[in-house]
Amino acid sequence: MAQYALPELAYDYAALEPHLSARILELHHDKHHAAYVAGANTVLERLSDARASGDYGSINQLEKNLAFHLSGHILHSILWRNLSPDGGGRPEGELAAAIDEHLGSFDECRAQLTEAAMNVQGSGWGALSWEPMGGRLIVEQVYDHQGNVGQGGPPLLVLDMWEHAYYLQYENRKAEWVAAFWELANWVDVSERFEKARSIDLSLG
Repeated sequence: MAQYALPELAYDYAALEPHLSARILELHHDKHHAAYVAGANTVLERLSDARASGDYGSINQLEKNLAFHLSGHILHSILWRNLSPDGGGRPEGELAAAIDEHLGSFDECRAQLTEAAMNVQGSGWGALSWEPMGGRLIVEQVYDHQGNVGQGGPPLLVLDMWEHAYYLQYENRKAEWVAAFWELANWVDVSERFEKARSIDLSLG
């Protein structure tokens, strides 16, 4: 059975300073993300054992655990590519046009995503995502690792608001972490994700 693996970073731990410290990035990637990868692989093994034995007494908890760990792995894998030492600024081209069409303007999109991230109740994420049924960009909140817009679609830009993402550097000043995130946003990566995502068509027409 194929297993999930922790992706390597495309930059060194200190590359995102001063906006994100090397120590936070090292712990976040090597410890927290690695734990989600290990958790997803463990749950897959347990589900395989349950199928082989026909013992599904723990299926509800196993499915919840798989969703938690796998979503954590996927969201963090996107996050690392969403960040760049050369990030910041504004999107261009067709992504910029889609943001204007669906979310008013980049400034309005940024404001909405900032507020969505800042106001997650408990732990979670803010995300700019593609909603394939409507064929539009949306901003959503992700509680823990579970999306808040039905089945939704692929996230394009994700902002981690779990405390492990920022607390060692920004303590309780999470607004400063959000501001720093925008200085690291890799719009090249987001644009590439947008081009792939909008080929998904779930419309009912």
